[in-house]
Amino acid sequence: MIKRRWFRRKPEVDCREVGRVLQSYLDHNVEADFAGRIASHLEECKKCGLEARTYTKIKHSLGETRPEVDPEAIERLRSFGNELTED
Repeated sequence: MIKRRWFRRKPEVDCREVGRVLQSYLDHNVEADFAGRIASHLEECKKCGLEARTYTKIKHSLGETRPEVDPEAIERLRSFGNELTED
């Protein structure tokens, strides 16, 4: 008698799950196994693949065109943040 071993494959990810973790995936902040399943989904799903490509293009374009920020504006923002955290 031959025994068959049934290996449990990790479940596929769906569009909803990809949507929740897409930014983390694009920032390389998900575990390798999970990243592989997301990559497979992005290759198969036109909608999610397009969304990932769009986010990637946006991130690259924002990184290339980093405008000079007024140091006074940064200081005002820091002061405002500190005021929010004070008791």
